[in-house]
Amino acid sequence: MKFTPLTAIVLAACIAGPLSGQAQLSSNMQSAIARIDSGQFGGFGGGRRGGRGGGAREWTEDGQGYTMNERGDIVRYDIASGNHEVVMTAKEMTPPSMERALRPIESGSTNKNLLLFSTNPRPTMIRKTANDYWVLDKENHSWRKLGGKTDSGLLYAKLSPDGTRAAYVRSNNIYVETLRSGAIKQLTRDGSENIINGTSDWVYEEEFSVREAFEWSPDSQRIAFLQFDQSNVPEFTLINYTDSLYPKLTRYHYPKPGQTNSAVRVGVVRASGGSVRWAKVPGDPRNIYIPRIGWADDGTVILDQLNRLQNTNNVWLANAKSGKVQLMFQDRDDAWVDIENVLNENFYWLGKNAEKELLYISERDGWRHAYAVARNGNSRLITTGKFDLVSVSGIDADGGWLYYIASPDNATQRYLYRSRLDGTGTPERITPGDQPGTHIYNISPNGRWAFHSYSKFDEPGVSDLVSLPDHKVIRVFQDNAETRTNVASIFAGRTEMFQVDVGDGVKMDGWLIKPTHFDEAKKYPIIVNVYGEPAATTVNDSWGGNGRLMLAALADDGYIIASFDNQGTPAPKGRAWRKIVYGSVGVLSSKEQTAAVRALAVLHPYVDLERVGVFGWSGGGSMTLNLMFRSPDVFKVGVAGAPVPDQTLYDSIYQERYMGLPDQNAEGYKDGSPITFASGLKGKLLIIHGTGDDNVHFQGTQRLLNKLIDLNKQFSFMEYPNRRHGITGAHLDTLRYGFLEQYLTAGPR
Repeated sequence: MKFTPLTAIVLAACIAGPLSGQAQLSSNMQSAIARIDSGQFGGFGGGRRGGRGGGAREWTEDGQGYTMNERGDIVRYDIASGNHEVVMTAKEMTPPSMERALRPIESGSTNKNLLLFSTNPRPTMIRKTANDYWVLDKENHSWRKLGGKTDSGLLYAKLSPDGTRAAYVRSNNIYVETLRSGAIKQLTRDGSENIINGTSDWVYEEEFSVREAFEWSPDSQRIAFLQFDQSNVPEFTLINYTDSLYPKLTRYHYPKPGQTNSAVRVGVVRASGGSVRWAKVPGDPRNIYIPRIGWADDGTVILDQLNRLQNTNNVWLANAKSGKVQLMFQDRDDAWVDIENVLNENFYWLGKNAEKELLYISERDGWRHAYAVARNGNSRLITTGKFDLVSVSGIDADGGWLYYIASPDNATQRYLYRSRLDGTGTPERITPGDQPGTHIYNISPNGRWAFHSYSKFDEPGVSDLVSLPDHKVIRVFQDNAETRTNVASIFAGRTEMFQVDVGDGVKMDGWLIKPTHFDEAKKYPIIVNVYGEPAATTVNDSWGGNGRLMLAALADDGYIIASFDNQGTPAPKGRAWRKIVYGSVGVLSSKEQTAAVRALAVLHPYVDLERVGVFGWSGGGSMTLNLMFRSPDVFKVGVAGAPVPDQTLYDSIYQERYMGLPDQNAEGYKDGSPITFASGLKGKLLIIHGTGDDNVHFQGTQRLLNKLIDLNKQFSFMEYPNRRHGITGAHLDTLRYGFLEQYLTAGPR
């Protein structure tokens, strides 16, 4: 038998039911995959790097300037004058015995005498990264490696606010090191495999993005930290069959819905050592979450505390000396409190001294708005209107403004707005009206300037420096002119952003890419790129890099490529849009995705409903399964990557947030799980999963394979040995796009 590359891939996989014929990938797609994989796709992924204007930028502490890495040197630019100077050369940033310069963790602080650097990263604790940390004393040009003589890596080193000491985590304990003398003080001593101080367990990192779980006090005298006790949290085992004579087992604590979580508590310890004072936060420590801690200027610790159902968030103030806590504010929701949006920011305090108020983001009035919360719990609106604040961009305290991202009229776009901190007046749009698309801002500490980038669905971005609030361009960092010209020639007249009415007053946003030689009088097959879960949207008027170009190449083989955002995705369309799926994730979304395809065919008769394919990854893999199983008369070919076929198998924080507890919503978990409807499969299905996936476990896919085998449902399957959740590369692209092209007949008819 003659094997094409894809035939070899598929036959090497475990296949329940043979493929008919050989999987053929067009020469057009083979070329696109090869160019993207080799990095030779004309720089379309985002423009040139390096050279003047191409380095990372950081604000100076006063906001009057910024620093950039230019050819290895750190260069400071003064915005008002336009002058610039080299403040540190590459040679100065090269420790003794090293051949290359390091990069300071905070290059914007190059005016300080002590600078912190990291190097030699290596993995630890499943997915965390340990480093070697170096401190440069600019005054006497001396270097010190933190940690003493030990070779073990350190985690999350941070300089104290006064710049005299550094704190870090080693072997699940917190240490403080005096920078000038090198004296090391161990602050916690109970760290072990099960007791974690100063960093997080697996599920907090995945779902709350908690990695650095300790904070210096403003006066540099204390450290507040989280401690996790993983005792009795069930372990999951990853099996590596390939790297040794006998399988290697990796066990780690992973709580699934309804199972035991880590016990979490907040401790405060003096930087000079001594006993830990534990905050007296009420509730069972295994059935609460503390996703964020910080300090107020008066030395009080502030923290968020979610209940297990995540529908109540308590903001507590804790006395650092006694541990006594006071409830400052409570936020509640019938579904879940959208704490993730709050977590995008630190604890921001508005005003001065005792009059300070906490900036807090809440959906309590049906829209995501910013509130100012006083210490007595009284709150007032800062942003007003029937639209969502997407994220906070910056605060101009002196001018009295809150800058934030919003898009009241088009949920696929993002613009900069500002509102007065006192809540008076109406919101003001800062982004110019003649620049539709997606804008990102990094605002200076003084609120006068912003690093700004801007892109559209079919147009790579530009980046520049603008003044605020007039949005005048001060300096262009990257215009990507050549790239934008090249991309324009590829996408000209081929893309469309639209809405489809799926009934009951629901309009879903969508996009599509047509073939280059498109004939509106004929019918074309459609391939849907799907996600559909509460964690992300796919319909965004922003540049998608090389992945967008890959889909354009696929379209050129004779397909319409499309995507839709159903209710339940985190689009800025109000609380009701996002939370209608509570307790039934996967049910309404699959109905609406199916309805969207049908509605698009009514809107555009060139969509061939006899030839519909779908593919997605992670939550999109789950949605692909749901569509193939629940709507088999519409979706004929599907590729599901790293799916969650059974919702009881994913982690506790994510699944319980959107579904509640399994013993209280057993039917919801069942109805939302694709495996429940596996008997509905009629079309051609390829399932892909990495056996080393520590996030979405291979376990769920194996359960689904057994179910399909028991049902005598034929399917194709590819496992990637020891790969984790984010599999990429030419092999995967060849496999999934080749499968779609093999079974979904291309071209007009």
